[in-house]
Amino acid sequence: MYTLVGAPMTRAFRVLWMLEELGLEYDLKPEMPHSDAVKAVNPAGKIPALIEGNTIITDSVAIIQYLADKHDGPTYAAGTLDRAQQDSLLHCINDEIDSALWTAARNTMFLPEEKRVPEIKDTLKWEFSRSIKSLEQRLGDGPYLMGEKFTVPDIVLAHCCGWARSAKFDLGDGPIRDYIRRVIARDAYQRADKIRAAG
Repeated sequence: MYTLVGAPMTRAFRVLWMLEELGLEYDLKPEMPHSDAVKAVNPAGKIPALIEGNTIITDSVAIIQYLADKHDGPTYAAGTLDRAQQDSLLHCINDEIDSALWTAARNTMFLPEEKRVPEIKDTLKWEFSRSIKSLEQRLGDGPYLMGEKFTVPDIVLAHCCGWARSAKFDLGDGPIRDYIRRVIARDAYQRADKIRAAG
C-alpha cells in the first residue's frame, strides 16, 4: 500500500495516474502545498510525496519513474537504448515545457508579489510554443512519444498540456492536439481524472 500526499489538481495528478495505470492500492491524502501534513513529509512543503513504509519519495517525475520501474510498468528498462531515448524525452519535457509553465505560475501567484515579474509570461509563452513545435518533430508514427509503447514521458507531457490549457498557453494546431486526445482517452487517465474532479 502506498500513500500519495498531494492534491490531485497539482503535479500529484501524475502520480495518481501512474498508480491507476499500474492498478496499485493506495491511500490519497489530498493536501495542498505547505500544509502541516505536507511539511511533515517534506520540509520544503512541496507536493507530491509518496510514502512507502518508512520511506518518503518526493518529486513527481522521480516517483512515477520509480513506480514504473518497480512494477514493470510503462517504461523501458534502465541501461537500454530505448530507455535512453525515453529519458531524453522526459528531460526535454521537464526542462522546456514544465519549467515554462511553472515559472509563469510562480510569477502569477506563488512568489511574493514584490518578487513577481508578470511581463516574463509573454516570453515564456513564446518559449513554450517553440518547444511544443520542436517536440512535435520528435513524434513518430506511433500513438505515443516512444511509438507503440506508452511510457513515463507521456504522463508528464499530457499533464503539462492540460496545465497549459488552463494557463492559456497556446498548444498550436499541430499533431500535439491529436496526440493529447489519444493519451487522455486511456482508462487509467479517465479514472484519475474522475478522482481529481471529485476534489
